[in-house]
Amino acid sequence: MKRLLSIELQKIWMNKASKILTLTYFVLLSFIALIAAIKFDIGIFKFHLAEMGIFNFPFIWHFNTYVAAWMKFFLAIVIVSMMANEYSYGTLKQNLIDGLSKKEFILSKFLTVVLFAFASTVFVFVMSLILGLSFSSYTEFGIIFSDLDYLLAFFVKLTGFFSFCLFLGILVKRSAFALGFLLVWNIIEAIIRGTLAFKIFPDSDIDKKITQFLPLESMSNLIVNPGPRLSVVKNIGTQMGIETDADFSVDYFAVFIVLAWTFTFVYFSYKLLKNRDL
Repeated sequence: MKRLLSIELQKIWMNKASKILTLTYFVLLSFIALIAAIKFDIGIFKFHLAEMGIFNFPFIWHFNTYVAAWMKFFLAIVIVSMMANEYSYGTLKQNLIDGLSKKEFILSKFLTVVLFAFASTVFVFVMSLILGLSFSSYTEFGIIFSDLDYLLAFFVKLTGFFSFCLFLGILVKRSAFALGFLLVWNIIEAIIRGTLAFKIFPDSDIDKKITQFLPLESMSNLIVNPGPRLSVVKNIGTQMGIETDADFSVDYFAVFIVLAWTFTFVYFSYKLLKNRDL
């Protein structure tokens, strides 16, 4: 496994574009810390995000994983390009000639996907811990390390999404078309959600019970929008007569669905490669 992973990392590091995108991704992740510096003082109106409680434990685990998940598209480009380059440069055929089996080839790609997801999770964990210890009003040990299941959800979400990108890279062979297909699929899911919610089941939540099984929707359900959890948002809602009893915890059924999709994407990636004439 170590040998397979080292082969893939060397390919990525030797590709200038992939190297820049990977570094850019982790730099952008670190920019979450800059949110603490956002501060406006206009007369009696004072706006300081850090003082609104977004970096309080355990809320910070929810907030940072939600924000960091939006940056996954940078690594998606790397993964799709990683696969497209195998066809463009002929390295896939060369690897197979050199004795690498197709199963080992897919395993090497999946290990890279898992490594990216794991490295992202560790990075977000360390950054959140530093920010929380710096700005949180609650620093008790039990509070700091509660709600860490958001990190698990973040890891599963990235692994599932990157596995989807890997599958598209093998299916389409061209990075631009694969990313275009990803965008089109996102639109298709939006149309399905809208049709079910507003046309077929407008007066029930059956649409959500159906769409939760869609790949991108299931990944989205892992970490829901943390905004309504903020006390300032709740207070505004109360003053406007809007109450919410939404559940913001990690849905482990969604975790299971995403893991099932991850297995599906990797399995069919292997099947495509196995049956394809290279």
